[in-house]
Amino acid sequence: MFGKEKEKQPGQRPPIAEQIEVEIGSQTTMSGQIRCDGSIKIDGVIEGGSIESTGNVVISNQAKVMADIQARTISIAGAYKGNIVADRVELLAGGRIWGNLRVYSFLLDEGGFFRGTLEMQEEAPAMPFPEEQPEEAIPVEE
Repeated sequence: MFGKEKEKQPGQRPPIAEQIEVEIGSQTTMSGQIRCDGSIKIDGVIEGGSIESTGNVVISNQAKVMADIQARTISIAGAYKGNIVADRVELLAGGRIWGNLRVYSFLLDEGGFFRGTLEMQEEAPAMPFPEEQPEEAIPVEE
């Protein structure tokens, strides 16, 4: 806006966040397996199967997805049901998830709905509180 914008060199690809390799349009209903090295944007309906991406998966606010997903980052503004394995999941306002998530990072916007299990893949940090030692039982004589 205030500075000079970088000019693209011939053959230079934009950063992966800007690359949408696969786009499923709002008038599309499908099922099956999708594998992609770039990012995937879903505006339509996926009724089964799986999605694998080394990039990002974006589920827009009108999308409905019922499939397992494995990707780097998954942003959900629509409806999703299934199992996710990802570095990061972003459940945006209005987004809904029914399923199981295995992630390193999870963002829940106000207005998002989540029902399922969330498993953080990273090692748990050290507990900052001392562990309580069980008190020794006092023997009772009869």
